[in-house]
Amino acid sequence: MGLHQLTLRDFRLFTELVFSPDPTAVTVLLSPNGTGKTSVLEAVHALATGSSFRTTTAGDMVRTNSPLAEAHGVLFQDERRVQIDLTLTRGVRGTTKRMLVNGQRPTSRAVLAEFLPLTVFTPEGVEVVRGGPDQRRTFLNTLLADVDPSTGDILERFARALQQRNALLRGWQGVWPSKPALEELEVWNNEFVNAASPLLEARHQLLALLTPLLQELYHALAGVATPVALGYEASWQGMLGSALQQTLRDDIYRGYTTVGPHRDDFTLQLDGRDARRQASQGEQRSLALALRLAGHHTVHTQRGIAPLLLLDDVFSELDPARCQRLLSLLPHGQTLVTTASPLPNGMNPAAVFDISKGN
Repeated sequence: MGLHQLTLRDFRLFTELVFSPDPTAVTVLLSPNGTGKTSVLEAVHALATGSSFRTTTAGDMVRTNSPLAEAHGVLFQDERRVQIDLTLTRGVRGTTKRMLVNGQRPTSRAVLAEFLPLTVFTPEGVEVVRGGPDQRRTFLNTLLADVDPSTGDILERFARALQQRNALLRGWQGVWPSKPALEELEVWNNEFVNAASPLLEARHQLLALLTPLLQELYHALAGVATPVALGYEASWQGMLGSALQQTLRDDIYRGYTTVGPHRDDFTLQLDGRDARRQASQGEQRSLALALRLAGHHTVHTQRGIAPLLLLDDVFSELDPARCQRLLSLLPHGQTLVTTASPLPNGMNPAAVFDISKGN
């Protein structure tokens, strides 16, 4: 298991790059800032998830003045060779994305997760703790697909139900609908509730798996025995079907569904304090790292596959003591690390690649 080769063409600042990391150990991208280290990790992330961790605009990944960008990854699952291809093509109305896995279009994000599960931490990764609820929902949904790719069907079913319900609400333009229209809405209300149920169950189960690991890893990383807790925070009270009825007028006025799993959150507490608002920056960063590592271990335990670990300029954000603790906690398996600074004492990578020199 592991990424054996990455080929980029007209991706970000690269005209062409061929990169062959060690498939089972640590490869360090060591070069000055501005040479494209993070863009390499971004390309790997795009192959694994279909999206960037740096931008929501696909065109940003296409090299300036180029009509398209390509990223190609070759990996192995046991003896099976897998190739993932991504092409981004600029057009008048935006940038189109085309993905292939061994020549076939993947039907969902979960298909990619089956072949290339991924854990990524960047300096902005602390937003999973201190950012808005959308950051934590994305973390949960992505991790669900990595832990069990079959949950991709659960996520897609809920997304379809939400999309259909919102389309009806928008179409009414804030005007109370007719009886037939309300009857049609009731059909989608039922589908929305039925689709939400397995998603909620999967999220609760995932948080239960993460909690003891998060406690252990935070203690090891921060060096203090502070109690850590995770909790699910629903956007409604009582039964979801009843909540949809109670918020109907507001939903019609706004033109979208205001309660449901797509609006939920989860809480992180340190010694009973809300880590989002009451933890220090150091505590938040340690907690975010511990959360990502807990997710990584959960995928490995549940699937028997070690996800590819991406660490983008992480050590520059940590004090020496936390750097050493993080080194001791890095899981075995393929890891890509970027840095513009000398490596921390004790890091012994299998390979070091200087992007600026192409070797």
